[in-house]
Amino acid sequence: MSGGSSGAVDYAALAQFRHALRQFLVFSERRAAEHGLTAQQHQALLAIRGADARQVTIGFVAERLVIKPHSASELVDRLETLGLVSRAPSPRDRRQALIELTTRSRALLEQLSATHSEELRRLRPMLTALLTQLE
Repeated sequence: MSGGSSGAVDYAALAQFRHALRQFLVFSERRAAEHGLTAQQHQALLAIRGADARQVTIGFVAERLVIKPHSASELVDRLETLGLVSRAPSPRDRRQALIELTTRSRALLEQLSATHSEELRRLRPMLTALLTQLE
């Protein structure tokens, strides 16, 4: 895809790329559902796991999922009820809770991530070709 106002837009490549992304999202939603999770729950668990050494708060979950803090709080409540996360008061700010994955959710996420990685490896040549076409 060329830059500037005189550049032509490759609508076919954009459409194919969005279709490929949607196919991956549907794949992801189905795999999560097979494990009893919604897509948003899976995404939250992945965001928490991917935070590495960062201390995860409701604000972090809201930011990573692009949702409002009250929605993130409700999501974390549901994950806690399912035994997938735990909360502990922050030692720095007792008004904040730190969110951690449980052993159960780590095992679940490991399984889901393995199948997602396989699917991404399968899609990589097509996605790479489409991104190259859009340059």
